[in-house]
Amino acid sequence: MEAFAPNPPEWTATAVHAYEFCCPRCGASCTEAHEVWINRRSPVYTEFNRRKWQEFYRCQCGGIWWAWSSDRPPSELVRSDEITNESSDNDF
Repeated sequence: MEAFAPNPPEWTATAVHAYEFCCPRCGASCTEAHEVWINRRSPVYTEFNRRKWQEFYRCQCGGIWWAWSSDRPPSELVRSDEITNESSDNDF
């Protein structure tokens, strides 16, 4: 399954909303998921005109969950000054 496929895979139909950005069943992070699908066809716009998407994950434990892309924690691979600069950018 391709993460950016235009149509959702069947397994996304049973996904539950995870309020923490991890599997609600076992606590695994999104990087441990076996499959991922990002719903880029239906972005939601925030109050500051920023887009967010639903990200769906099929966990190694069998749990299927989704969360908003805007709820994703900062990456360990990005320096903290890059995160600060990114959050201060204005989209016009």
